[in-house]
Amino acid sequence: MFVPCGDSAPDLAGCTLLMPAVSVGNVGQLAIDLIISTLNMCKIGYFYTDCLVPMVGNNPYATAEENSTELSTNAEVYALPSRKLVALQLRSIFIKIFFLCCRWYTKYKSKPFCEKLLSWVKSSGCAKVVVLSSSHSYHRNDLQLRSTPFRYLLTPSMQKSVQNKMQSLNWEEMEKTTCIPEIDESELCVRIPGGGITKTLYDEGCSKDIPVAVLLKFVSEGDNIPDALGLVEYLNEWLQMIKPCVQRDGPTAAALPWKIPSSWRLLFGSGLPPALF
Repeated sequence: MFVPCGDSAPDLAGCTLLMPAVSVGNVGQLAIDLIISTLNMCKIGYFYTDCLVPMVGNNPYATAEENSTELSTNAEVYALPSRKLVALQLRSIFIKIFFLCCRWYTKYKSKPFCEKLLSWVKSSGCAKVVVLSSSHSYHRNDLQLRSTPFRYLLTPSMQKSVQNKMQSLNWEEMEKTTCIPEIDESELCVRIPGGGITKTLYDEGCSKDIPVAVLLKFVSEGDNIPDALGLVEYLNEWLQMIKPCVQRDGPTAAALPWKIPSSWRLLFGSGLPPALF
């Protein structure tokens, strides 16, 4: 599944894997873009998989004309060895398959992808997986509406090592809700509407005893760049990837210096042509 860029596979033992879920507003993918661009992470390989829609494009993190023509694919892996950080960026959706059983059914190849991914995580020796995701804001209950829009989830093996840290940050864990909406008598479970593979990764991490943390934000579709910035700053409270710049004219800290990728210049198209006016 993982194909290294070099002749030999990189040593990922003890690394933290950061990855997005293709979820509402693409917030997780935008957040991973910010992390890769800001930390200047280098590409170490890619995933060769039949679970994702194939795609190819130019280098989304180009800093000069010389490296702008480098190709990017649907699932690439970046690393920052000095900080023991690895980032997986997903750039396409999961393939939908059709099958006939008395009637036509459809399903996505997301579960096989999650299984293969976590098997690779285990074999490569990564210490933990952090999934950046989002969920539909209109599905919030009254308690969630009155509190922070950020939530976290930890698998049992992850709770042992970081639960105290989360509590010290005053973070709020994702609440369990009724498995069948609007039926109060149904069992309670974790539901992440609009979260894509988030719930599958969490469930697989629980069953395979893999340390997985999910960080998500309740959002709505639209310009989700502010949501992505909020999510990476939420993550940075825990992992301390970058430190805020201190202003020279005072002791207060400025906003974190996140670097916007060059590919975001055309995130919403090239603008309206002047000939229209």
